[in-house]
Order: sequence, then structure tokens, then C-alpha cells
Amino acid sequence: MRLLRTLSFLLPLLLLSGCDYFASRTLEPGVSTEKEVRALMGRPEVVWAEENGSRVLEYPRAPNGTETYMVTIDPAGKFLSMINVLTQERFEQIRPGMTRDQVRRMLGKPSEIQFFSLSKEEVWSFRHVGKMSDPDMFNVHFTMDGIVKRLSITRDPQYDNA
Repeated sequence: MRLLRTLSFLLPLLLLSGCDYFASRTLEPGVSTEKEVRALMGRPEVVWAEENGSRVLEYPRAPNGTETYMVTIDPAGKFLSMINVLTQERFEQIRPGMTRDQVRRMLGKPSEIQFFSLSKEEVWSFRHVGKMSDPDMFNVHFTMDGIVKRLSITRDPQYDNA
């Protein structure tokens, strides 16, 4: 039964990420252009300007997807790299005291944002594939003035309803 629930959750995600898989196999660092990236992956959610003149294109697959891709384009408009930032390694870099902007730049657009008036928290949740290939939510709890207060991981409620 658990296998069926996992497959029913993962199949749509695999279909959603099909273009990303194709892009990761097709794009060549230093050769492919930003135009080719956009043709394969679509319009980015945000374009981040870097100090060195390069740009990072953000491709969240939220709210239902479990990846957010950051695609780096060099100052000449050539593709350099593509990484999924919704990983344990990236989550471990999030620390209390960081700002909303710092978290957004590191993890991209959250899958969900909730406000909790009793605890006076704003919580950004990022859907990702956790341990044992189960879909989890990585949660960043902010104070009302936008500073990371704490972090948590919960089961993805979408998975529980599958």
C-alpha cells in the first residue's frame, strides 16, 4: 500500500520535472545560451543579478513539485550550471538570524506560506523529497519582522491525503 501511495505521489512529479531532466542532459556549460535555457525550461520566476555580472534564473516547481532549480548564466549569456537547491545540504546552510531575502535567494519560492498569530510566526514551507524518498516539508519559521527563528521538518500533508 505504501508503495502505491509513493508511486501515486511521485509519478506526477516525474512528469512535471521531465523538461528539467531533458534540460539537464541537453544544456552544455559554456556552449548553450540563456535563450536555449528559456526555450527548454520556460520563463524563470526570478532573475538574480550577481556582483560578477552573471545571472541566476530561478525555476521553482512549487507548489506541488519537489525541486527548485537555479540556473547560472555567465555575463556573456552562456549557460554555466543548473542545480536543485531543495536539498539537505542547502537546508543545513539556513540559520537562525538570516532574513527572508537570504532564505529566498538560497531556496527560491516556497511551496506554501502560512501565518500563525499565536506564535507570531510566518512559516515558509518547501516541499522536497526527504529521507526514505518520502515527500517532506522543510519549514523556515520567521519572526514577524522577517528573521529566521527556527527550522523544522514535517511530513508533507499532500502525501498523507494520497
